[in-house]
Parts: sequence; structure tokens; C-alpha cells
Amino acid sequence: MTRFDCFVVFAEMRTGSNFLEANLNAFDGISCLGEVFNPHFIGYPNAEDVLGISQEERDAKPHRLLDAVRAAPDMAGFRYFHDHDPRVLDALLTDPKVGKVVLTRNPVDSYISWKIAQATGQWKLTNVKKRKAGRAVFDGPEFEAHLDALQAFQVQIMNTLQRTAQTAFYVAYEDLQDVAVMNGLAAWLGCPARLDSLNTALKRQNPQPVAEKVENFEAMAASLARLDRFNLSRTPNFEPRRGAAVPTYFAGAKTPLLYMPVRSGPEAAVLGWLAALDGVAEKDLSSDFTQGTLRTWKRERPGHRSFTVIRHPLARAHEAFCAKILTTEKGSFKGIRKTLRRAHALPIPEGEPGADYDVDAHREAFTAWLTFVKANLSGQTAVRVDGHWASQAQCIQGMADHTLPDMVVREDEMAMYLPALAMQAGHEAPPDPQPVATRAPFALAQIYDDRIEALAREAYQRDYDMFGFDDWS
Repeated sequence: MTRFDCFVVFAEMRTGSNFLEANLNAFDGISCLGEVFNPHFIGYPNAEDVLGISQEERDAKPHRLLDAVRAAPDMAGFRYFHDHDPRVLDALLTDPKVGKVVLTRNPVDSYISWKIAQATGQWKLTNVKKRKAGRAVFDGPEFEAHLDALQAFQVQIMNTLQRTAQTAFYVAYEDLQDVAVMNGLAAWLGCPARLDSLNTALKRQNPQPVAEKVENFEAMAASLARLDRFNLSRTPNFEPRRGAAVPTYFAGAKTPLLYMPVRSGPEAAVLGWLAALDGVAEKDLSSDFTQGTLRTWKRERPGHRSFTVIRHPLARAHEAFCAKILTTEKGSFKGIRKTLRRAHALPIPEGEPGADYDVDAHREAFTAWLTFVKANLSGQTAVRVDGHWASQAQCIQGMADHTLPDMVVREDEMAMYLPALAMQAGHEAPPDPQPVATRAPFALAQIYDDRIEALAREAYQRDYDMFGFDDWS
């Protein structure tokens, strides 16, 4: 009787997962099938199917593909990243007949490698003569978001294995060059074959020291100095209880107010008001918090107040659609946009909306978006649930893991409650918040109808019930 029916390699981009897969496939009796639950392709880019199951069939019934992997003649497995189809994750983690291989790499190294690959367009290297040189530009907030995603995924894996009395085979990036470790992994999977040497087809792309690979190395060093290096380097247990939203919080320059944004809400208006409280520019607000620095900020400011501002679910869905999906500008979700057009037939232009994108086209596209959001929040799609369109109730519940807001303010009541909150925090004459126009080809009022309202209620019934929202009109 075999120990496992199949296996999964939990990894991330630029952790050496391609190299690990190549070596696993070198064993007689082991078959690693690529990223079979990547929402943007199946197995490998340009592949049409895995084990006879197409991408469309997988998206409709993901567990059918998982069953096919279990039933494959070899010890079959695949690579799974944190943003792959979440519908199969619970089945993978809780089934003791699925062998878990956890591949890790220093998060800074994987981030720099990812940035260089983005800049050069070269994601694999088999011929050193064809190597494309490039340097990374370190982006502090982007790296923290990258690190937060890795932490949350690693903690989820670890906690589930603990609760279900399982263990995983952990492989560090540096272990990939050790043939003995690869043979040990094969033995753990129940494969009797052994390797004399490792696959040499794939080459390391950026062997230089970190300082030579990053354009703004000094800025990177300053940004990383705020992080706990011991938890940063410990896997899988780096800062396991850290709230994912903490780096997005903002605090007044002088007035002890902490703003905890719900994404796709009235963030620009609130930040403008928070800066105006103390007569500073928005860049002078305190931000880029970690769990530790936020705790210190609170201790040093007795009487502080924290708050968040929620928006009508329909208006927020429209903001998320226009800012993250409809446009292709910086900050948009281009990968998800492409998948929505291909896999969900979202009727939006391939590029930026042009002159032929009229109000009727916008109504049709936004209606389709609301239909997708309902399915996405119900766990019926392969695309991740992003904070920009997750329910606001769920976002605030996540905040509570570290900090409960003193006040949850509705957007249409900001003029009343934000100045009052500032006065509680010691400000004698707070200004009124000023509205900030959002960028959209057409206003929500131009496309609003009963069908759109009904779709929003279906997608966000929890927010309507939790916060007492009425029809948007």
C-alpha cells in the first residue's frame, strides 16, 4: 500500500519550482504536471489540457482534475501557488493521502528575481549565452504585500497540517542543488528510483550579489530595516499572526487618528481630510506600518482613535471595476483582466476603452462584472478574491485580528462623524472632508437600473444586511 495517492508542491514564483519539477520528473515513476490549477492557464502556458482535462473543464469542475491526478499511473503531482484555484486547497491540505512538499526561498531573493524577470521578460534560462541582463527596482509597499501573501499562505499550510496531524517535506531553495535531498524526497514519496546527478538544463539566471541586482539598494536596505529579520528568514513560521492590512493603514501627522482603509472605498477623500487636519501633505502622513510599529504608535499616543469608512456595496463594486479591471493603467489587475475576458467572457475591450465604448457597453460590462463577483465571493471561480471587491464585512473582520476600529463610518456620513472623531482625539477645529471625484468612463448614475441593484444585492447581501444599506438610488 502506497503512502500517498499523489503529491502537491506548495511554492511561489521564483522559488526554484521549475528546477524542482525538472528533477522530480527525472525519477522513474514520478510525474510533476506543472501548475495545473493556475487560473490563467492549465499546467503550462499554451498547454491545452492536463490528463485529458481542458482548462474549461477544470474551471467548471476543479475536483475532477484533482481526482485524475490521484488516479494517474505514476506518483503524479503538481505545483500550487497561493493565488491558484482556492476551491481545491482545502481538499489538498486536509487529505493525508496527498503528499505535501513545501518549497521556500528567502522572500527578498524571490522578489528581486521576480522583478528582474518582469523587466527582462526572461523567466527561464537554459543557455547562458542568451541570458538577458537586468536590475530590479525595489518597491517597499509592493514587497510588503508580497511578503504578507507568503506569510498568510505558509501559516495556513502549517496550521492545517497541525490540526490534521500531518507533516510536510520542506525543501529550501538552497537544497535544490543537493542530489541527496532530491533522493530523500523521492524516498518520502514512495519512489524506489534514485538519481546520480541533477538536471542541468535550467541555469540560475542572476547569480550576482543582491547589491548588484537592485538599482535602489540603499532604499531597499532602509525599507527592510523595519522588518524583523528573524521572522523574515524563518520558514514557514514568519510572523504568523500579522494582520495583512496593517501596511495599508495611515495615521495623522499630529492628530492621533488611525485610518484603516477598506479598499475601493473613499480612500482619496479620507486621506485628503486626514492630511488637512494637521496642514500637511498626504506624503507626510504616517504609514508603512508593521504590526510592531503600529503597536508602538498606539502606546505613544494615549487617547488615539481608529476608524474605517465603508461605501455602498454597489458604488464600491463600480469603483473596483473601473480602477482595477476596466483600465489597463498602472495599478490595475492585468492578469485577472485577461482571465476575465478569456474565461468569463467579460465584455471589455482588449486595451483601454475607446470612443466605441459607450454607456450601453459600460452597463453591459459592469452587469457582467457583478455576476462574476457573486460567483467569485461564493468560491465558484478560479480567480482569487481580492480585497478590492471582497465583502466589507469580511475586510473589517480581518482588521479585528490586530485592531478593532473605534468607528465604522458610512461614506455619506463622513461630514458628520469624521470631524467629531477628530475632536475626540483632541483636535479643536477639524475641517470637513471634501469629496474626490473617481475616474470612470461613465458615472454609476448613468447606468444604474433595477437589475444592477439586484445583482449587487445578490453579490453583497452580507454587507447590505450587516451595515443596513438601502438601494443605491
